Amino acid sequence: MELTRRDFLKASAAAAAFAAAGAPGLAPRLASAADDKGIKWGKAPCRYCGVGCCVLVGVKDGKIVATKGDPAGPVNKGLNCIKGYFLSKALYGKDRLTHPLIRKGNKMVKASWDEALNLIASKYKEAIAKTGPDSVAIYGSGQWTVFEGYTASKLFKGGIGTNNIEPNARLCMASAVAGFMSTFNSDEPMGCYDDLDLGDTYILWGANMAEAHPVLFSRLIDNKLKNKKVKIIDIATRKTRTTQMADEYIPMYPQGDLAAVNAIIHVILRDKLYDEAFVKQHVNFKRGTENQPYGLKDKENAKEEPKPLTFDEYKTLMKPMTPEWAEKLSGIPAKKIEQLAHIYGDKSRKVNSLWTMGVNQHVRGTWVNNLIYNIHLLTGKICKPGENPLSLTGQPSACGTAREVGTFSHRLPADMVVMNEAHRKKTAEIWGIDPKKISPKPGLHTVEMFRAIDRGELKCIWIQCTNPFQSMPNLSRYRKAAQARKAFIVVSDIYPTKSTEVADVILPSASWVEKEGVFGNTERRTQQWFKMVEPPGEAKEDTWQLIEFAKRIGHGGLFPYSQKNFYKEMWEEYRKFTVGTGKDLAPYETYFKVRGLRWPVKSNGQETRWRYTEVDDRYVKKGEGVKFYKGVGGKANVWFRPYEPPAESPDKEYPFWYCTGRLLEHWHTATMTGRVPELRRAMPGATLEIHPEDAARLGIKNRDKVKVSSRRGSLVLTAEINGRGKPEKGNVFTTFFDETKLINDLCIDAFDPISKEPDFKKCAVKIEKA
Repeated sequence: MELTRRDFLKASAAAAAFAAAGAPGLAPRLASAADDKGIKWGKAPCRYCGVGCCVLVGVKDGKIVATKGDPAGPVNKGLNCIKGYFLSKALYGKDRLTHPLIRKGNKMVKASWDEALNLIASKYKEAIAKTGPDSVAIYGSGQWTVFEGYTASKLFKGGIGTNNIEPNARLCMASAVAGFMSTFNSDEPMGCYDDLDLGDTYILWGANMAEAHPVLFSRLIDNKLKNKKVKIIDIATRKTRTTQMADEYIPMYPQGDLAAVNAIIHVILRDKLYDEAFVKQHVNFKRGTENQPYGLKDKENAKEEPKPLTFDEYKTLMKPMTPEWAEKLSGIPAKKIEQLAHIYGDKSRKVNSLWTMGVNQHVRGTWVNNLIYNIHLLTGKICKPGENPLSLTGQPSACGTAREVGTFSHRLPADMVVMNEAHRKKTAEIWGIDPKKISPKPGLHTVEMFRAIDRGELKCIWIQCTNPFQSMPNLSRYRKAAQARKAFIVVSDIYPTKSTEVADVILPSASWVEKEGVFGNTERRTQQWFKMVEPPGEAKEDTWQLIEFAKRIGHGGLFPYSQKNFYKEMWEEYRKFTVGTGKDLAPYETYFKVRGLRWPVKSNGQETRWRYTEVDDRYVKKGEGVKFYKGVGGKANVWFRPYEPPAESPDKEYPFWYCTGRLLEHWHTATMTGRVPELRRAMPGATLEIHPEDAARLGIKNRDKVKVSSRRGSLVLTAEINGRGKPEKGNVFTTFFDETKLINDLCIDAFDPISKEPDFKKCAVKIEKA
């Protein structure tokens, strides 16, 4: 793994030359260029977040010996964040899983693949025979490759006959999906990363881009350095590294975004800052169902019943939502709300809105997504180079696999849903099955899936490429259910985790460039890579595991692809869902020679940067300007979405807001980054950020041990005062990567009734010296 500086510089030079050449003539199975030390370089997207940075992977003697940012990569232009620079080490931890394990009593015992797969098949068949297909499930990931997610969806929805398939993207991107679908009737953004270079005003809603999306933030800063007009406004509940580079920081109360955005819209309407012609031509108005439950009770369902509005009716509904009203609920001064509205409405400014989990992990996350789109639709600042709303994604293929393949419990590929008979018929035709095989009933969404384990209703669950027994909210309920062996649990992963800890079968998986794959990133960019190294020991890719399992339960016929052209044949089958729908993907070989393409890919092989506009989208005819062609009448929806309170707020007993999130050095539950010594040394464990005044009042000093308690549990953390992050008074913040501190024990499992995404950002806690 060690390279001298001279060797590294030579390797880097070779990689740069390879990249600058545009990667012509990539060889099937291994895209490579060799330097004089025998290092072969191949292209791949980064394994971590949804930015989709392009990297070059250096292989020698069957091992990854170096990685670097790909200079030919349009996403990152040769830059990596600190996690990306240590990518190679993420696969070489000393405790890598290398052979199947089966639980026998309280011990996990080594087993053969046949023994493990036969056991899994027998348990699934037994459960299906006794209690039906809805008693089994699979829980996957936004880290699944397109092939893995497609295989899982086809097997469970088209073979077994249950829609109990979910990705962990339900915990991070479901509100973004619901926002896109309810506003535009099509998922994923109209804009792209080019807007980070071309705009001049960036309003961040609950997005610590400097740590969660550092490479994209670097593009914003580069734009700011080149253009003195560029303005960055950080609206958040804590000061972060993003704040340090912003022109203005606006503190906000938790849940205050609902009030603040509505008041901004109020001013836009009151002061006639809206684009009247754009609104008339491109917008419908709707009102949704209000006062829906927060999902705190098991099997609690909510139903959205939209009602049409006229523009005048919408204006009337918005009149009470004044800046003064919003100031009391959001903490943002009325004058500041007025200023934000006039910035959005300023015709001389190219305004972009950017957001992540602060908006999405929210009991009204769909609503806030809708409201941000409302601003852009009313002002006409949308579908234009340099001015768009952009929801930033958390995982490398939360878009490409969870959303485009449709691995949610209610979805099918290319924005189709199981509830729609025509969609089921199209899917069945492509899959070569009877349409009746696909259930019209949505399966269990993530929170209900794990609740069903506790209730004893879900008999088998297979978890791949994720760690829910660390990442779920109200975690102790689900850990106790698993430890009581209320369900047969299979976990496929690359390292031991808090989830393998409770498994009945552990399967060792291949990771990243140990297999061939495709990811889809935030800006609709589809990136392909080839297998470059062998996985350790007996580890196998998740696709192979699922197909071998399928053979054992009688569904092997769903996967007739040849060994020689396996990935191409699966891709071309999947691609049929996308062609002609505005989701168009290119033939598989096309992706060999490029650093990804943004769909819809045009018939000439060119990508689409901006959707819904004749500037770039072939589905919009010349002369139409902008057309939201998936919507009713070619229009998008502006929703009336009022303020509603959070599911739980501080009180005398639990006086603080508790918020969880990510930080620069670690990713999610640190299954990979935790094996990188440099990252572990940089950030060894989770801390609790506390405002200095709150700490002083409680007699807490920096680095003191503090006990944090909610109505669901308690844990002890190290206090951090005036550190990297600085929460507002009455707020505390911590990160959920630390497996020695199960941070999410304290989180409430309330969720958005539309998107079913939990709110990890708001619950009530008390703090005392430990």
